[in-house]
Amino acid sequence: MLIDDCAYPTVCGEYGICTQGQCACPLQNNSSSSYYKPVDERKPNLGCAPITPISCEEIQHHRLLALTDTSYFDERHKIVHLNEDDCKQACLKNCSCRAVSFSYDQLGHSRCTWMAKVFSLQAIQPVANLSSSVYLKVQLRPSITASTSNKTKVMLGAAFGAFAILVLLVIGVTLYLRGRRKYGDKDEEFDFDQLPGMPARFSLEKVSGCTEGFGKKLGEGGFGSVFEGKLGEERIAVKRLEGARQGEKEFLAEVETIGSIEHINLVKLIGFCAEKSERLLVYEYMSRGSLDRWIYYRHNNYSLDWCTRCKIILDIAKGLCYLHEECRRKIAHLDIKPQNILLDDNFNAKVADFGLCKLINRDQSKVVTVMRGTPGYLAPEWLTSRITEKVDVYSFGVVVMEIVSGRKNIDNSQPDEEVQLINLLREKEENNQLIDLVDKHSDDMVSCQEEVIRMMKLAIWCLQNDSTRRPSMSTVIKVLEGVMSVETFDGNSILFVQDNPSTHSVPSQASILSGPR
Repeated sequence: MLIDDCAYPTVCGEYGICTQGQCACPLQNNSSSSYYKPVDERKPNLGCAPITPISCEEIQHHRLLALTDTSYFDERHKIVHLNEDDCKQACLKNCSCRAVSFSYDQLGHSRCTWMAKVFSLQAIQPVANLSSSVYLKVQLRPSITASTSNKTKVMLGAAFGAFAILVLLVIGVTLYLRGRRKYGDKDEEFDFDQLPGMPARFSLEKVSGCTEGFGKKLGEGGFGSVFEGKLGEERIAVKRLEGARQGEKEFLAEVETIGSIEHINLVKLIGFCAEKSERLLVYEYMSRGSLDRWIYYRHNNYSLDWCTRCKIILDIAKGLCYLHEECRRKIAHLDIKPQNILLDDNFNAKVADFGLCKLINRDQSKVVTVMRGTPGYLAPEWLTSRITEKVDVYSFGVVVMEIVSGRKNIDNSQPDEEVQLINLLREKEENNQLIDLVDKHSDDMVSCQEEVIRMMKLAIWCLQNDSTRRPSMSTVIKVLEGVMSVETFDGNSILFVQDNPSTHSVPSQASILSGPR
């Protein structure tokens, strides 16, 4: 920087002082106290900023920082003729004043210039009979003397409050532990034996023995861990709910719901254990594990062929159809995702984990409930907390797309524009590029492109924002079994019903499908 550059008003930014071509922040005369800091340590020409911003609500703590042999470039601000003390006091009483420049000329005339905004300052050499000083307004913190009393009061109040909270906490913990002991010694609160149609009840000792002390963990979920065991000659999977508060409600929901229903595409609940604080569910063992193991390629497993994927999708649909349409009360699962779809030796799929389910009376159009489920699989209407079983249809559509594409719905390892599978689906459908989403791990999938695209169109139908325009699961089954089909027309997905002589006649209807959310 050249010395002549100091002649420019903004060469050192706001509050910066230019001295022989170098920029620095203001310092109190004969003091190391600092009231300003550089905007950027590596670029001093960007200027400085007050360490403590000036507040008009604390005008009593405003002070003026004196900078002698300093001039201010911009003379366009308010100029008055006052003596130096009056000049400074007038600025202190006016909050809009951020600095004053005071000078005497050779004739002894004084000039006081007020500044509402402070640009660059310039260090000057003292000249006989001439003087120029700049006073910058700074915000001081309240003095220790003035605030000692208030601080003492605050500290005493805080100490008293902490003591009161501690006392309440001790009382609360004591009552909680007493309640837990009472709850552990008695099981009357959860008299599961009184529930009709309940599965077998096992003792904790029995379940622990079946699992060899919960030694072999199969996996972990939102409400607990799953362990492998053996009941006689039959292999079992034991779900151990963790956290009494969180587990009780989910435990009751699973026992009451699954204990009273049975379907080939729902995981069978063999029994349960409710002893002291333990909550255990004993399920049939599913040897192939959860669906996510087979579609995300995390376990170096082979790629599923198209026929197997179609069968899995149909099995899921049949399980959900039973819950929605064939039970005495509709059951909304509310957490349909690959982790809750289990596979047996022959890749038959079964819906599992009913910990979040919601029962809906047949005469209810909607139910109000708090948001539950897994991000990425939640239907848009969850934002209103008024839901129907159609939230499961939306989640089913997401799972279908994951099965078809062989990737997670939300995958942060993908480029930014491809992280969310459902958004990508909408884009590909608009551009007639659905084939780009087919799982490239499977040559079989690539050779069945037309069928795969038809499956994606079904997923798009399930993923509509308007829940009333999504199909029922019984209609989904008809599409999967070939009784009905989903085609496209003029860029919109449209459902055309086809009569199939081998089954039964279906009334003609049409529904325009919008893009998924």
